[in-house]
Amino acid sequence: MTVESPLPNLARQVVDLVDALLSEIRPRLVEAALSRDRGENENLRHQGNFLSDHDLWAHQRYQEGLAEFLPSFIYASEEDEPQLIGGDPDPDLCVLVDPLDTSELAVRALHGYTHILVYSRSRRRPVVAVVGDIFHHVRLYVAALHDDGTDQAYMITTDGDQHPLNRPSDADLTTALVTNYFMRPAERFAPLAGQHRFFEALGAPGSDGKARGRIGVDFGSISLCHVAAGFTDATVEFAKGFAAWDLSPGHYVLHAAGGTTIDLDGAPIALDYGLNDLAEINKTMGERRKFIAAGNPGLAQELLAVIDR
Repeated sequence: MTVESPLPNLARQVVDLVDALLSEIRPRLVEAALSRDRGENENLRHQGNFLSDHDLWAHQRYQEGLAEFLPSFIYASEEDEPQLIGGDPDPDLCVLVDPLDTSELAVRALHGYTHILVYSRSRRRPVVAVVGDIFHHVRLYVAALHDDGTDQAYMITTDGDQHPLNRPSDADLTTALVTNYFMRPAERFAPLAGQHRFFEALGAPGSDGKARGRIGVDFGSISLCHVAAGFTDATVEFAKGFAAWDLSPGHYVLHAAGGTTIDLDGAPIALDYGLNDLAEINKTMGERRKFIAAGNPGLAQELLAVIDR
């Protein structure tokens, strides 16, 4: 893909890698869906999670592709233990990867996403995030640290059109579309169904007397990217929590777009993701975070006030 853009060089390289992977993996997943051969593997690292041949292929493809333009880095993938790549025993960059998110749905050709975050250990913050959407026209969500010190976010479509993301939603709770990852019946849907104050507030009539609030399903980092684009107004996670590879790339995109992400105590989630040395990286990769991500601070606070935790 050739894109005329103001993206920094590293961001362009990561965008091109993710874009290439999307083109390569999409026909594999469509064939898996049509043939019903979904390539399921035993998941030894995350018991109960679906793992396919396609997850493992993308994990290896990213490692090799990143090494083509990054001389040394720490590769922290969902599918394996963190690894030192290259000759530098203490590289600055840590690359956090979820090679294939929602892979249970991806092998059915329904939804599939991929996440990369490039984190500078010296800066203690991300410098690039790219979230790819395998099956939809809106193909890439990107955030990057620019030379002037600003974080900027973009959306790129399959035909190469690039759009800045800097106008997240200004909705209040009575007019909001709020999403949640509620696919697992016991772990996620049941806790959501018990959020009675949240549903009462979301379903309340607005100033015009109409009930416009809606609940929807969304997935991983892409849910925060949808908030960044203004496609949805907020996403919440109060049950199991998101792992670092699911939360951090989308959080950086939403941060760069001007959105709000807080924990369930109301504290802003910082850009220091705890990827600063191998011991901290290993610890971070085993943790989960609950959060509220919204297009504006007022909506985040409205949600915080009605979510039971």
